[in-house]
Amino acid sequence: MWKQINGRLVQTVDTTRVEYKTRISKAILDELKIIANEHNTHVGYLLENGFENLLYEDYINYDKKKRPKDRIEFRTTCDEEILKNLRTFAKEHKLNLNDVIETSAQYINLDAIKKGNWRYRIEH
Repeated sequence: MWKQINGRLVQTVDTTRVEYKTRISKAILDELKIIANEHNTHVGYLLENGFENLLYEDYINYDKKKRPKDRIEFRTTCDEEILKNLRTFAKEHKLNLNDVIETSAQYINLDAIKKGNWRYRIEH
């Protein structure tokens, strides 16, 4: 991101975001990549939006017996507070974080996602 300091633009790192690694269904990830491409955004932003909406609903219905068998590693970034709340949510519901992340893909609101150039925003 960029910050305007004394009338000059200075590039800085967004310290509110953290990197994380998870295992997610390849089929879900492929679908999210297509959606991200169509809406000029990134998969991480789509998932983050799903996280927020899932946490807002404060309910999850997940059948552990139907876990996907095609999980692959996926790395991205997320707002630190949202990820912390998502981990707490998973623990409270006795689920793995991977399960909650995959389920959150169903809660994505395409009208409220961050665009791909969001990381280049200017903050004052």
